[in-house]
Amino acid sequence: MKFRFKGNMCAALALMGALLGNAVAQQKTDASDKGAAKAADKSTAAPELKGIAVSPDYVIGLDDILVVNVWREPEVSRQVAVRPDGKISLPLIGELQAAGETPSSLQVRLTKMLSSVIKSPEVTVIVQDIRSQKFNVLGEVNRPGSYQLNKPMTVLDAIALAGGFRDFARPKKMYVLRRGKDGTTSKMAVNYANLLKGTSADLNFELESRDTIVVP
Repeated sequence: MKFRFKGNMCAALALMGALLGNAVAQQKTDASDKGAAKAADKSTAAPELKGIAVSPDYVIGLDDILVVNVWREPEVSRQVAVRPDGKISLPLIGELQAAGETPSSLQVRLTKMLSSVIKSPEVTVIVQDIRSQKFNVLGEVNRPGSYQLNKPMTVLDAIALAGGFRDFARPKKMYVLRRGKDGTTSKMAVNYANLLKGTSADLNFELESRDTIVVP
């Protein structure tokens, strides 16, 4: 009787162990399935609509980063960069010109183009990062080069960004070259010493895209 009792106990324990193992395995499988589902949802999710404040008439330029969001269409919604040829690529549409458009005009174009494949598409276009607006600092500064103009910047701000003047710089002879819409270039003299004194505060103007500061 004792042997039979022990045998029954062993069998019961073995059965309980098997059931417990199956339960743990099922929990792991469920967790794995949930993780895969979350990953799939994340991979197809639309990009977050985070952008920077731009004026309504801002013109999209080369290298700008845009977010195109089509409501309930995550496979179409995405972040895109404006290529050197001024175009972007999107699913269902292919290539289209973006440079030279405002965000609102591009939004209208995309809505019309998607209407043939999506019923009543709701499209949003925002500028996530401005990379087309640039200015140059040349001459006797510590870090000459091209800089992004993604926020308001004055002449003094630009000189500070370029690391200040070199030893033999002549800041009193500094000037700014600005290209007009008609293609002509104007030269604006800026006396750095007077800027610091505050006697020529009107010359500490905000820079525009493609301005070039020259420090002899």
